[in-house]
Amino acid sequence: MPSVTLTVNGKPRRVDAPPDETLLSVLRNRLDLTGTKYGCGEGQCGACTVLIDGEATVSCQTKLSDVAGKKIVTIEGLAQNGRLHPVQEAFLEAEAFQCGYCTPGMIVACVGMLQSNASPSADDVAGALARNVCRCGTYPRILQAVQIAAKSSQAAKPGGK
Repeated sequence: MPSVTLTVNGKPRRVDAPPDETLLSVLRNRLDLTGTKYGCGEGQCGACTVLIDGEATVSCQTKLSDVAGKKIVTIEGLAQNGRLHPVQEAFLEAEAFQCGYCTPGMIVACVGMLQSNASPSADDVAGALARNVCRCGTYPRILQAVQIAAKSSQAAKPGGK
């Protein structure tokens, strides 16, 4: 089986896996990073969203061969030095989740958006989260959390460094 070295949450990780295995499968089953969730498996729900070179990407549709040499950040890599990322803190403050299944993907997608747009409008947030589905319907609180996080000057800093 071929070996690929990935940079995941700021650390090099060697993975022995077929090149067509999904990044989601590699993260969950080979690297034990289970914060990234399997949802639909078709790239439509956003539960598996990770940052690849700073861009929010659904990992269920990303092949391992496509991420060799790229920087991958999962929900586990956002907290730094024992402190939650500002978006994670904002989700807690706004109580922007119920069951929590979509939350990791939502948070990662928001971090990606805030890295490129530190002062998003409600339409910007809706656009950035268009591929993320919350079956509990906490969208108003998610929007509130993003607005709280955007006020933090740290929200635009990438995680996993």
